[in-house]
Amino acid sequence: MGIWWWWWWWWWWCSAPAAAAVDGWTIRLTSTLEELAGDDRRERAQSESSTWWWWWWWAVVVVVVAIGCDASVMIASRGNDAEKDSTDNLSLAGDGFDTVVRAKAAVEKKCPGVVSCADILAIAARDVVAMSSGPRWTVELGRLDGLVSKSGGVAGKLPGPDMRVKDLAAIFAKNNLTVLDMVALSGAHTVGFAHCTRFAGRLYGRVGGGVDPSYDPAYARQLMAACPRDVAPTIAVNMDPITPAAFDNAYYANLAGGLGLFTSDQELYTDAASRPAVTGFAKNQTLFFEAFKEAMVKLGRVGVKSGKHGEIRRDCTAFN
Repeated sequence: MGIWWWWWWWWWWCSAPAAAAVDGWTIRLTSTLEELAGDDRRERAQSESSTWWWWWWWAVVVVVVAIGCDASVMIASRGNDAEKDSTDNLSLAGDGFDTVVRAKAAVEKKCPGVVSCADILAIAARDVVAMSSGPRWTVELGRLDGLVSKSGGVAGKLPGPDMRVKDLAAIFAKNNLTVLDMVALSGAHTVGFAHCTRFAGRLYGRVGGGVDPSYDPAYARQLMAACPRDVAPTIAVNMDPITPAAFDNAYYANLAGGLGLFTSDQELYTDAASRPAVTGFAKNQTLFFEAFKEAMVKLGRVGVKSGKHGEIRRDCTAFN
């Protein structure tokens, strides 16, 4: 998403007194309304949504589930040993980081030392969903930015594309997120893209050869055409082959038809523990939207820093 939408939203947000609480602590924001986003710039932001969506999904949902909602993924390290430098996070596009940095700089000019990078990421999650025709929800604010960001702290903690439901559920459960929450959050795969290397094993890497039989045969052929053997790591395909630009419940119907891109997607339909939620969301988009909103609020409370354990960074890429 382009920086102009961000700037517009944050100038509006700081324009009126607002009180918000997270775990009992509050913040108050005041500033002056400034409209920075013209229609042409907003259209450009929409055209970049697929790239930004993947960045948001990984940085805000996947990383938060594993590490916490403290913007630790934003830290840049001279030694390339920060959280963003871990192998699992290397696919995050630089323009996603740049967008957040510029939004923070704009906010600092009007609300210096008040708005954390963690809150910027949390509100970004809500707005990128809404801009893709998805639901809106009230974002709890007041979280602080973390004081630690180490690449070594990431390995083995992130949900992976080849995981089964039992293993995925265990990761989510550590943060008081249920199987229903997990299935609802997975619905974000209805928008965005994934690099071929993330699922090539289902096409070419099976023991004894052959394609993963849980794929719809026509879909598998489509994927093999887009992602041939030894494809470049930069090549990607849409997560949702039916409605790739809309946040809707098509993802769940796709799973019933063998159109789950990752093993972790298709397993949601295969496993008896998660299948009822998948079926319910496929039939009722409102049910999915409500569950997604509730899960995102719960996700925003994971690993929140307060007091001496956090700060409000002046620059999202560096500790104060």
